[in-house]
Amino acid sequence: MTPEDIQELARMLESVPGLRGVDLRDVRRLAQLLRERPEIGSIELKGFFGTGVVITRTQHGVVAAAPLGSAPVPAASIAAAPVEPAAPAVSSLKDVRSPMVGTFYAQPEPGAEPYVRVGARVSVGQTVCIIEAMKIMNEIEAEVSGVIREVCVDDTSPVEYGQVLFRVDPNG
Repeated sequence: MTPEDIQELARMLESVPGLRGVDLRDVRRLAQLLRERPEIGSIELKGFFGTGVVITRTQHGVVAAAPLGSAPVPAASIAAAPVEPAAPAVSSLKDVRSPMVGTFYAQPEPGAEPYVRVGARVSVGQTVCIIEAMKIMNEIEAEVSGVIREVCVDDTSPVEYGQVLFRVDPNG
């Protein structure tokens, strides 16, 4: 998202009725933050009297904004997605994310070797873990070939939809 895109987004939001309770400078800063931090999927900015905006990253990396519903909101000036510790600005690592909510299993059965470890080479379609959801064991496959650089979840931990499970170096 270019600075011109951010300005256009701010101009568009100025025309939304009741949005004056939200400081548009905050919208600009948060849109920029969303652009710089790919691990953040969306940010919600709340103003007084139920005004606000949700800024969301789309599948294509474009940032989109929409006004919040008209439900009453407690008098909070800003509620944004939690910001994690700073990561390197440019990363060639690709994320393997959880396609569902469930429990993460690193190996096919207790006591067995994990499907993958840090340093393991994976190829597209290779099983990298299991996510149990509603008593169904779902094999999760790698979406990219490369070398596992990071396992982001502990075995038997609960995971959320979209949570990063592994980071893969496609150039490794």
